[in-house]
Amino acid sequence: MSKVIMIQGTMSNVGKSVLAAGLCRIMRQDGYRVAPFKSQNMALNSFITKEGLEMGRAQVMQAEAAGIQPMVCMNPVLLKPTSHTGSQVIVNGEVLGNMNARDYFAYKQQLIPDILRAFRKLEDYADIIVIEGAGSPAEINLREHDIVNMGLAQMVDAPVLLVGDIDRGGVFAQLLGTLMLLTEEERARVKGLIINKFRGDCTLLDSGLGMLEERGKVPVAGVVPYMDLALEDEDSLTGRFARKAEGCLDIAVIRYPRISNFTDLNVFEQRKDISVRYVTTVSELHHPDLIVLPGSKNTMGDLKWMRRNGIEAFVKRLSEEVPVWGICGGYQMLGEWITDPANVEEGGHLRGMELLPVVTELKRDKVRCQTEGRINALQGIFSTLSGLEYTGYEIHMGQTGWSEQARGNTREQEPPVVLCSGNVYGTYLHGVFDKGSIAGTVVQALAEKKGIQTEAAEFEDYPGLKEKQYDRLADTLREYLNMEEIYGMLREAHLEERGSAGGERGGN
Repeated sequence: MSKVIMIQGTMSNVGKSVLAAGLCRIMRQDGYRVAPFKSQNMALNSFITKEGLEMGRAQVMQAEAAGIQPMVCMNPVLLKPTSHTGSQVIVNGEVLGNMNARDYFAYKQQLIPDILRAFRKLEDYADIIVIEGAGSPAEINLREHDIVNMGLAQMVDAPVLLVGDIDRGGVFAQLLGTLMLLTEEERARVKGLIINKFRGDCTLLDSGLGMLEERGKVPVAGVVPYMDLALEDEDSLTGRFARKAEGCLDIAVIRYPRISNFTDLNVFEQRKDISVRYVTTVSELHHPDLIVLPGSKNTMGDLKWMRRNGIEAFVKRLSEEVPVWGICGGYQMLGEWITDPANVEEGGHLRGMELLPVVTELKRDKVRCQTEGRINALQGIFSTLSGLEYTGYEIHMGQTGWSEQARGNTREQEPPVVLCSGNVYGTYLHGVFDKGSIAGTVVQALAEKKGIQTEAAEFEDYPGLKEKQYDRLADTLREYLNMEEIYGMLREAHLEERGSAGGERGGN
């Protein structure tokens, strides 16, 4: 049986996902076959495996850090919010249906067999499983039917590292208050405390750490400094949304209420001369060099939101001189019509932005696939993308085809991978910019249009950039965490030294 360790937090966004990824990379470097696991994830950023199954991106990131292919058994339950009170429920990578919060709360214990089967699959593969919790284990109203924090820890007999975020303030109250609200049996599972995102002189915490250990009866396993990492965010709690324009090239991303898969723009963050801003109002939009309409979990609702607050009209006006790029739901919005005869989202018909000659019909069956190829011939500012190799994936509820007028003016049966009309571009392809050659070509085209010189350094492929970030993360955690103590927390006993039967299996 695999050794297991679980990362839980005092609240959302304390850094559980990143710390779990760091442990995965460290243990892989130490020669172990390691895999991540999260029984239930709530996020609008998702990924499609080679088998065409959907899972949360946090576990994809952790799998990359572990040096293995993402597998849907790493995240058997994924909730994608469709409203303030409801979500699309995805089990084992496939859509189960939409549920409101109360119905899902009553239903979720029926998913325990699926969760345990997924976990057992990982046990067949891994020497070590690094489990990530969700939110806080001290939500006393959710304890009864918990399947993701202490409830899961009990099911798989996992020791727990509890993480608090000092950057938000009140970290001692976070950690001690969480311990206080746990049951005696749950507290016994907490083997170490981690203070995350510290800025400054760590010695100033010494007296507080001593009192924390004295009152909490749990050792502090480390104080981790704040790290500005170019890694993917799981959901709308990301700090990326607060960033301001600093570079000489400005990319504005429309941040609608149900924005999803905004990781498509992360590749541009490796360059300081490029700003990626997420905007919610016309006053924030200004006059950028590129406007991106990203993915959406509710295309019709988010288009109505843009229509109400004036962003749609402003984008249409800017599109006469500023390039606009729509991805997935954003692509659907740019068309002439969106129809929803099956009530997948809101039902009925909705006029699109009428910037691309396509119409979309939302359907119950979700398209899920990985894809690769070469970008078709394009016109306009991004004509230099024509013929470049791409890799990515599609994930959408709907089919997009030519409008009636466009169908009569083309010989093509279906719209190409990237459709362009004037300054407007649309694609279903997530990860379309991840290739360094594509990102670099986009930036070069924008710089030439603006009449400026950009940094000469070429873009690195996004996967290669992330590999360096995982190594940097692991180096930092090795320095600031007591890894010997953490290895000792693994179930049953210390792992054998590298070179034992477990270690020889390696982490390739």
